[in-house]
Amino acid sequence: MVKKIAIMLLGTSLASGLLYADTMSEAKGFIGLEVGGANIQADRAGFYAETNYAGDYNIEYGLRIGAENENWRTMFVLNYFDSEDDNQNYEKALFEVDYFFLSGGAETTSFKPYIGINIGYMNYESDGEGLTASIDESGFLYGGQLGFCIDLSDAVDLDVMYRYSLVDTEQTDHTESIVVGLNYMF
Repeated sequence: MVKKIAIMLLGTSLASGLLYADTMSEAKGFIGLEVGGANIQADRAGFYAETNYAGDYNIEYGLRIGAENENWRTMFVLNYFDSEDDNQNYEKALFEVDYFFLSGGAETTSFKPYIGINIGYMNYESDGEGLTASIDESGFLYGGQLGFCIDLSDAVDLDVMYRYSLVDTEQTDHTESIVVGLNYMF
C-alpha cells in the first residue's frame, strides 16, 4: 500500500510540474486547512445505503498544499473523516487540478470560480456494529469538484467547494463533501 501511495504522489507531482513549467515564475505556492461536511456510501449491510441517513453529514478535516497561477491550481489534500454515530472513518490522499474559468486574465480578481478533477487513494473502516461484517478496505478514488475562491487579503484566500469522488473498492461506492478551506499564499 505504501508503494502505491508513493508512486501516485510522485506521478502527480511530476504532472503538476509539467502543468506549470511555462509559468513557474508566476505561480504562487500555498498551504491551508479545510473542514467540511462529508458523507460516504458503502455496502455495510448487504446493500448500498447512505451511511449518514437523511442526508446528515459528519465532519471531515484536511490539510492542503499546492500552487496556483492565473488560470490553474494544483494541490495535494490529506483528509480524515470520523463518524462516531455509526462507527466508521476514512483517510484520503487526493491530488486535485482546478481551472479558474472566469479569471479573465486579471490578477486583481478577488472572486475566482473553478471546476476541477481529483484522483487519490482512500482507506475506509467500519466496525460492522449491528451489521453483517466489518469493513476495512483501501483503494483508488477519482472524481471532480466545483467551487470558488475569494481573496481575503494578498496572502489569504477562502475556498468553498463541493467534492464528489467515486471509490474503486468492493464495498464502497462514493464520498461527497461540502468543504470550506483557508489558504495561506507564499
